[in-house]
Amino acid sequence: MAEISVPTFDTFMNPTIQALKDLGGSGTIEEINSRVIELTGLTDAQIEVPHDPDKGGQTEVEYRLAWTRTYLKKYDVLENSSRGVWALTPKGRQLDRVNPKTVRQFVQQQMKEARAVAEQGALDEVEAEATWRDKLLDTLLNMEPAAFERLIQRMLRESGFIQVEVTGRSGDGGIDGKGIMRLGGLLSFHVLFQCKRYRGAVTASQVRDFRGAMVGRADKGLLVTTGNFTKDAVGEATRDGATAIDLIDGDQLLDKLKELALGVQTRTIEVEQVTVNREWFAGI
Repeated sequence: MAEISVPTFDTFMNPTIQALKDLGGSGTIEEINSRVIELTGLTDAQIEVPHDPDKGGQTEVEYRLAWTRTYLKKYDVLENSSRGVWALTPKGRQLDRVNPKTVRQFVQQQMKEARAVAEQGALDEVEAEATWRDKLLDTLLNMEPAAFERLIQRMLRESGFIQVEVTGRSGDGGIDGKGIMRLGGLLSFHVLFQCKRYRGAVTASQVRDFRGAMVGRADKGLLVTTGNFTKDAVGEATRDGATAIDLIDGDQLLDKLKELALGVQTRTIEVEQVTVNREWFAGI
């Protein structure tokens, strides 16, 4: 079987700038990535290539787009907030295109100079990020199924859900638990959730099976995985006329655990340091 080719990160630079212009100058990573995929005409096969087949989670396209944003940020074309929103800088708003070779050389020279004066440059930050993410994902994949379900239960409670219960009964269509999401103290939604500790991708048929099990039992569904979702699975989750199912992939799960400080400690000394507490997960 022939290897599927994925464009290099620098070929995504101008599509990323165009995507942000199309989005009004700012957007979430998901919005930017979706628009870049449309602009570049990537095939489903290219989109679904995993960055590391043994670990699941991030796709190769997502990984390379992350490097694209890093380089454009170093080139002062993009900026990002602590809430994960990326935007064009004043310089970026004035540009229609950049020369990828020029950007690459400029940033790599910056990184070289930063290393020469013992500063932690962009490469070190990305490597540090990858290290804690790999450790956390490995910890999750090695948890007992029941412990992983309790972790998701805790995460939902910390996120504002009430009456969260883990059911996990056999013959229940894969439904692992239920809870109620309160919005503003006025509205409430009954939610059923399913947990999948996968290294690979969750498919559209698995989303349909989950929806079939929850018919007439809840207002919404929540499917959480340590892996990712195929393009068809994302489409199935939001299909018109069907009960809505929200999806949380591996990257989002890791970010949420870090945000809620569930087994993950963060401290900043010039560069953010993130530590995964494996003992915390063992005690879930």
